[in-house]
Amino acid sequence: QKPATADHPFGHGKELYFWSLIVAVLIFGLGGGISFYEGIVHVRNPTELKDPTWNYVVLAAAAVFEGAALTVALKHFRAQHSSIPLLRAIRASKDPASFTVLAEDAAALLGLIIAAVGIYASHALDMPELDGVASICIGLVLAGVAVLLIIESRSLLVGEGVKPETAREIRRIVAQHEPVRTVGAVLSMYIGADEVLLTLDIVLKGDTPADEAARTIDAIERDIRAAYPKVKRIYIEARSNAVPPKPISPAELAARG
Repeated sequence: QKPATADHPFGHGKELYFWSLIVAVLIFGLGGGISFYEGIVHVRNPTELKDPTWNYVVLAAAAVFEGAALTVALKHFRAQHSSIPLLRAIRASKDPASFTVLAEDAAALLGLIIAAVGIYASHALDMPELDGVASICIGLVLAGVAVLLIIESRSLLVGEGVKPETAREIRRIVAQHEPVRTVGAVLSMYIGADEVLLTLDIVLKGDTPADEAARTIDAIERDIRAAYPKVKRIYIEARSNAVPPKPISPAELAARG
């Protein structure tokens, strides 16, 4: 939400992707790494579990809090993406502030379930090593979620654009304007969660007057923004494609006298 500056003329929207990457790295290193390490330690040096009652109490309380957080995050996320399936919405979302919280809460809740199963199995089977195995599994879950978040954040940081089908639809919108002869490649990039930068080249018919060309460009920008509100910055390079006169051959010149 910081305004654009001379050093950051397109604003600070991409900072959101940077901090999401940092969160993902911390989940991978601190959450997944330490859990995996502790699991290895407990497998190699198992400690007999006496009374697991308090373990279950703590896990149950944590599950209530994490479940409530996941419910709020899911409700907020679905309010933004109610028209498409959840998994597809997570992949399509360009707002890491929402899908990072959703993924972290889901991983935490799954980790609590794994921990409860590990404690129960180690106590019921008298195999304290299983508690360490559960910790290793939790580490793998957190690391897996972190890797997915890192991949998504990386894609947005290095300049991910709109989907190919969106680019094709934008080309169709541009091409339907009568003065437009050809449409070049659609180049785009997310510069924020809800802001897309779009550039494209168009070739206008050679007999298009300058005032009509200006009106056409304005109409194209309005149509694109109406169809895709996230496309807020549009730069169109327009040029005329006036066909030069066909050169006259020496034979034709002689025939004309």
